Amino acid sequence: MSSPAPKAWSQRFESALHPTIAVFNASIGFDIALIEHDLSGSEAHAKMLAKTGIISDDEAAQLAAGLAQIRQEYQQGQFIPTIDDEDIHFAVEHRLVEIVGAVGKKLHTARSRNDQVGTDIRLYLREQIDVIRQQLRSFQQALLNQADRHLETVIPGYTHLQRAQPLSLAHHLLAYVEMAQRDWERLGEIRQRVNVSPLGCGALAGTPFPIDRAYTAELLGFDEIYRNSLDGVSDRDFAIEFTAAASLIGVHLSRLSEEIILWASSEFSFVKLTDSCSTGSSIMPQKKNPDVPELVRGKTGRVFGHLQSLLVMMKGLPMAYNKDLQEDKEPLFDTVQTVQGCLSAMTILLQEGLEFQTEQLAMAVTTDFSNATDVADYLAARGVPFREAYNLVGQVVRQCLAANKLLKDLTLAEWQQLHPAFEADIYEAIAPHQVVAARNSFGGTGFDQVRQALSAARQRLATD
Repeated sequence: MSSPAPKAWSQRFESALHPTIAVFNASIGFDIALIEHDLSGSEAHAKMLAKTGIISDDEAAQLAAGLAQIRQEYQQGQFIPTIDDEDIHFAVEHRLVEIVGAVGKKLHTARSRNDQVGTDIRLYLREQIDVIRQQLRSFQQALLNQADRHLETVIPGYTHLQRAQPLSLAHHLLAYVEMAQRDWERLGEIRQRVNVSPLGCGALAGTPFPIDRAYTAELLGFDEIYRNSLDGVSDRDFAIEFTAAASLIGVHLSRLSEEIILWASSEFSFVKLTDSCSTGSSIMPQKKNPDVPELVRGKTGRVFGHLQSLLVMMKGLPMAYNKDLQEDKEPLFDTVQTVQGCLSAMTILLQEGLEFQTEQLAMAVTTDFSNATDVADYLAARGVPFREAYNLVGQVVRQCLAANKLLKDLTLAEWQQLHPAFEADIYEAIAPHQVVAARNSFGGTGFDQVRQALSAARQRLATD
């Protein structure tokens, strides 16, 4: 569409960049993602220049019309910057001058590429945070829908990956709802720190022009403006915070993924994978692979790496802007895309990609000693000191293992030989469903507590 854009600094130099350095220096290959935000920032800047009398209203109108045309051209696939444009900011400015003429050269008055880039990134990330927070709500809803169906489904609970105590499956799923709630809240807090405008900070020291930073902040929906121009152009704390929060989302998704992978194995057989979210083997026809959770588990490492990349990039930078900061975008963009992809895939997996095998789960909780603590609790409720009861039950478990029995297989006479406090109701007390129901402390797995937790979670999602 146009000849190579003349660089803003080109008249300072006697020769052109080496072609390899030009490619190495360019960011247009990835910062094209900022174009819509760059156009919005430029529109606001042009309005402010007119409001403060730095340019005329007619000039501002010409700039606005030119920027609108570039937006339309981009959306229609007609504006395609190349490596010669170096970055999206020069590309837009060059095209604007082509459209409106010399007045286009006035757009950069009282603005540096440094505060321009910072503004664009914040507009981009603010928008993406809103998308991810909505995705977290959809993920939570998918968990709640499964929990609704399985409130009284009992599943083995584990510590150290050893059978511990039976749980309501809904209670297990609600733990991930809580993790996602913290993620949602954390991103909301970070959004506040993202939503601060650096526009008007200039290259590093502000500008002598009588600009109105509060006006551009208002036009762009920022809540505040940076109070220090050096900080405004060099701050990337918000990007690091976001990537850290994204890493925690990855941790939570990866933990759930690991459990689903285990549950889908023949050794567990707690869930069955549907065809819509799994694939087979190229050589073993019997296989059905848990691709979604495995990919989520793997992609989490990418996000962790991006967090480390941003931290290392920032740790040695002097004030104010340095070219190193060009390296903030690819980690940030990929983190956004990766987290959004993982949340979308895991939500679909929960909605239609797996089926809990309730018969297998019911059988699983009747073939172990995960009710042993309840025997100790039974005695403690009848006045036996808990540690004494604990040691007694340990002896019982050892004897049962030697005799290849479970606790439910002991006769009442055998129970009473162990301690006279045992009565016929011991069998009801150690039945898996009753073991779960009895844990009715606040936040526990008791069915009444889980029912209340489900209701509270639904209300939270409806009102936040």
